[in-house]
Amino acid sequence: MTNTHTEDDGLSHQERRERATQKIMDETGIDPQMIHDVVHGFYAKVRADAFLGPIFESKIEDWDHHLNNMCQFWSSVALASGAYYGRPMQKHMPLPLDRHHFDRWLALFAETLSELCPPEAARHFMERALRIAQSLEVGIAAHNGVILAKGERYDPVSKWQPD
Repeated sequence: MTNTHTEDDGLSHQERRERATQKIMDETGIDPQMIHDVVHGFYAKVRADAFLGPIFESKIEDWDHHLNNMCQFWSSVALASGAYYGRPMQKHMPLPLDRHHFDRWLALFAETLSELCPPEAARHFMERALRIAQSLEVGIAAHNGVILAKGERYDPVSKWQPD
């Protein structure tokens, strides 16, 4: 039997998480202030956007709470911090969203990243944003009875035919 020791032996789960978070911060330059700036900058764009703004405004009553939640979410997603415990899929499933909303969301997010982040941080955020958007789009489609094939996008309006 081989002995499989790692440099993390003896560390608690929290200590391993903190070490992983620090490694990501060192490699990308992302820190809590950058996450705050990205979240707040992005949602300012979303709120002002004629396409996405009305959807968010109709659902979010307490923007301070939402922005704090999103900072925790992105801390968990970008830094593996474990700060977020919500259920984003359940919150998004009933919303009237399709591929066009996700494309606009991603465009605004990319624009925000290009304004606020160095390239390595922007890439790190965007890789995760792309996966999140794809996952939410697939989940919303399934919630609406549509099972997407690999690479297929959710676009119920363009497939609609009058009776």
